[in-house]
Amino acid sequence: MKQLINLVCVLSIFTSAAQQKPAYRIVDKNGKQTTYAKLVKAASNSEVVLFGEFHDNAIAHWLELELTKDLAQRKKLVLGAEMLEADNQKQLDQYLKGEIDDKKLDSTARLWPNFKTDYKPLVDFAKEKNIPFIATNIPRRYASLVYKKGFEALSGLTAEEKTWMATLPIAYNANLPGYVKMVQEMGGHGGENLPKSQAVKDATMAYFIFKNIIRDAVFLHYNGAYHSDYFEGISWYLKRSDATLKILTISTVTQTDISRLDTENLLKADFIIVVDEDVTKTY
Repeated sequence: MKQLINLVCVLSIFTSAAQQKPAYRIVDKNGKQTTYAKLVKAASNSEVVLFGEFHDNAIAHWLELELTKDLAQRKKLVLGAEMLEADNQKQLDQYLKGEIDDKKLDSTARLWPNFKTDYKPLVDFAKEKNIPFIATNIPRRYASLVYKKGFEALSGLTAEEKTWMATLPIAYNANLPGYVKMVQEMGGHGGENLPKSQAVKDATMAYFIFKNIIRDAVFLHYNGAYHSDYFEGISWYLKRSDATLKILTISTVTQTDISRLDTENLLKADFIIVVDEDVTKTY
């Protein structure tokens, strides 16, 4: 009878787990289960948090907002995003100050198609709480210029244009695994300038993050996961500016089975959000 009761209990546990159907889990870089509370604590003890997202992932966007709200209760914040380009900082500041409305921002700044659903809530939170929000990315036309003509083409820009990017000349290590992998995955298409066009974005985002760090505050930055995965990209450039900087990285991955982290996703970041691949995309 006792064995029968134990069997029923075990079956009940498995049935309950199956019915819960969690959409995501949070693990550490080694794939060990961790908690959102530990993520918040680690983030609050950092100087820079790089939240690596998939741009169409609903869970990542939700957690970005939740982490922002919870961190704001613990620490002074500065926010920044890849999705806003440095030459649109003026319009962004005007919106944050209430000098222009969302329609004017949309018509004067180059906003991503999913800005309203995925990033505007973050900007609006900053506006409500009077938190600085930094447009950290290089204007895309200059990244495109690097892709076509290399870093050298940037030297011919005006003094004003050069204020919208990292200080020239751009430091670059072609042997960083992320850049090497990019060339391999493209089968050589794009040549040596393809990873350079990525690097100029990484360098510029790191430049504006570092420039806007405030003492005893956390700079929370939202970017595509590939810009900070494996502690490269933005992290590499930030460490060049200050090797002692306390940087926390978060990555987003999708899997068919989220019960354990796939081997290919190990060591991507300090915290990894493992999302069920069936979760609805935002676009």
